[in-house]
Amino acid sequence: MSYLFTSESVSEGHPDKVADQISDALIDHFLAYDPSAKVACETMVTTGQVILAGEVKSSAYLDVQDIARKVINSIGYTKSEYMFNGDSCGVISAIHEQSPDINQGVDRVSDHADFETKANAQGAGDQGMMFGYATNETENYMPLALDLAHTILRELSALRRESNAISYLRPDAKSQVTIEYSDDHKPIRIDSIVVSTQHDEFGSEEAMLAKIEKDIIEILIPKVKAAQKREVQELFNDQIKYHINPTGKFVIGGPHGDTGLTGRKIIVDTYGGKGAHGGGAFSGKDPSKVDRSAAYAVRHIAKNLVAARVADEVLVQVSYAIGVAEPCGLFVTTYGTSKVDFTDGEIAEKLKGIFDLRPYAIEQNLKLRNPIYLETASYGHMGRSHYVASKTFNKGKDNEKTIDNLEFFTWEKLDKVEEIKKAFEL
Repeated sequence: MSYLFTSESVSEGHPDKVADQISDALIDHFLAYDPSAKVACETMVTTGQVILAGEVKSSAYLDVQDIARKVINSIGYTKSEYMFNGDSCGVISAIHEQSPDINQGVDRVSDHADFETKANAQGAGDQGMMFGYATNETENYMPLALDLAHTILRELSALRRESNAISYLRPDAKSQVTIEYSDDHKPIRIDSIVVSTQHDEFGSEEAMLAKIEKDIIEILIPKVKAAQKREVQELFNDQIKYHINPTGKFVIGGPHGDTGLTGRKIIVDTYGGKGAHGGGAFSGKDPSKVDRSAAYAVRHIAKNLVAARVADEVLVQVSYAIGVAEPCGLFVTTYGTSKVDFTDGEIAEKLKGIFDLRPYAIEQNLKLRNPIYLETASYGHMGRSHYVASKTFNKGKDNEKTIDNLEFFTWEKLDKVEEIKKAFEL
């Protein structure tokens, strides 16, 4: 019998995502001026207020208020009627120095030591388990429902910023996609789509809701469909159940409508409920925190395994003890989709000779000590395109700094496919 599976996404204007973006902008600025910085930064946003808290070990001094305001304005919270405005909100910082009890398990050797010495000496920033997942049901090896949910909101954001077709949109939005699958786990059709978008007040509630529903179905959804490959376009049908702003008008939103906190959208950030999640958030953490770096590393493993046709679907788990460099364990399941003559346990053993999962090695191999994290903080950390670009910090100030040739989303590179094929005799 067929079954339904659902994933959701939230826009960059969702209050939790506002918090994530501020935290990651702070990470980027610390790393831009001090690549060895250790940072754990949490953000809370609410009506007219931003509160920053966390622990930092860094030689860099930052104007954290200015950074937070610029992020808020770039998202689109620029009007007083939103009750949350980057130019006028209060920004309170309670950031303090990192505990030496934690740091002693992470930094043990000189910066001048060789790779192996550093890799063996730098322990994990915390205990825990991290999961990476990949599936061949989309071109970016992500679950289809989540991929569509992200695409809906990216296109909605583009309409808000660049088009007069839907001029009433405000930054806060959520989407949800439910897909019907066959018994053999193949997508059959899209069953339902939910879109809740914040908007201006521009008429009676009945008139507003009718206009929004019409625009979402007739303007937004065709753009989303057009962005898909033919097989996915065929899943769109006349029987899709649409729920557009199902609770009614959505004028009050963003941090004024709902307090936002860093790290509350960990399923949106990863695989939309597919696979598994170890529980640790990403945003606001420098790459010595394995919650972040190791989650990227095992996504890299899973994606390359599926791309190499070892299996159609893969879940990889790695675990650590705080202060210890070598992982406690590496687990792989292919959900019975393996194409090679190896057990899942044997696959895991072979991977140890291909991927170095010591925290320092992950940082270096995936180039995670670069200021690349604000770009991850909305529309998912996984399934994005690897690219190279320049990035400027504190533009127009005395300490303006531009860093060229930064690599973004390195964990999405398919750079281990040939090595994996050789190892598994494919």
